[in-house]
Amino acid sequence: MTGERDLDALLRDMKPEILDGIFVFCTLAPSASIPATVNPMLTFREREGTTLVILRKEAERAGLRHEYPSRLITLSVHSALDAIGFLAAITARLAEAGISVNAVSAFYHDHLFVPAARADEAMAILLEMAKAGSA
Repeated sequence: MTGERDLDALLRDMKPEILDGIFVFCTLAPSASIPATVNPMLTFREREGTTLVILRKEAERAGLRHEYPSRLITLSVHSALDAIGFLAAITARLAEAGISVNAVSAFYHDHLFVPAARADEAMAILLEMAKAGSA
């Protein structure tokens, strides 16, 4: 199942969807276990510790320090893992608007964590880009 590689098609067909909830970034010591009470959307192990991206309410319930309250926008187009320029075009446009983004590429889709307070603005920019259909 091959994903899309053409940049214009990716932009035109990105179909951004915003997920419910506020997500936050947490870190655990390298030797720490992930609390059984949390269900991470993302886990990434680095030398300095394990990053968890989880719902804020889960972080607060588990007593985990957290940062970057964000909304998750999924770009529903099936992008190829070796597609060139898709996230660069999107993050550049969001940067022009002063919106930070933490992008994650998974097997089928790309996902954007944007500041919760600017999520609607980010969605409007993405929808505008899709309508234009090119970088």
